[in-house]
Amino acid sequence: MFLHADNLTVERGARPVISALSFTAKAGEALLLVGPNGAGKTTLIRTLAGFIRPSSGAVALKGDSGDRDVAQCCHYVGHLTGVKANLTVTQNLAFWGAYLAEDASGRDRLASRVEDALETFGLSRLSDFPAGLLSAGQKRRLGLARLCVATRPIWLLDEPTVSLDTASTELLSRLIKTHVSGGGIVIAATHLPLGLDEPTVLRLGANPASSGPEARA
Repeated sequence: MFLHADNLTVERGARPVISALSFTAKAGEALLLVGPNGAGKTTLIRTLAGFIRPSSGAVALKGDSGDRDVAQCCHYVGHLTGVKANLTVTQNLAFWGAYLAEDASGRDRLASRVEDALETFGLSRLSDFPAGLLSAGQKRRLGLARLCVATRPIWLLDEPTVSLDTASTELLSRLIKTHVSGGGIVIAATHLPLGLDEPTVLRLGANPASSGPEARA
């Protein structure tokens, strides 16, 4: 499986934010989107997720036996955590697990997946707390915990380390490495290296800093 953007142009308010961009992200690869503020990192992530329609060009998923589109295959975690304040921590994860489950077998394993996600992200003792009472860091961990309650081959992450402490950032790095080593795809907009070993880097914006291997056009 691989995700390919072909000659992608995206406009916001009649102004081009991304112009004629082509790249490929393959299974088993972490692709980091880097660049200054306003370079189009969030716009690109949201376009890949299907929330923004490009002015021209296309995003396609190739090699998927189920003939699904990107939205059906991805976890999207944006700037907002996607947490419902009036639901408990457990109820939030149960909602995401049921919503994102690909089939009945996924729903059947939901309770154990929720428990595993709570433990992984250090939220077990807060399981019955209303999510609205959590700190910013706890809400971010809860938003990221959806990665563990449903299996999706593509992770689209927009500044995923915001509000995370060092230990939680290291945990996220381990999860990304595990997902990639299992053949998953991770595309992350970030100002941090995320502790990954030689990730592919796609630079957006004018005259960005240069480091790391380049994304393939």
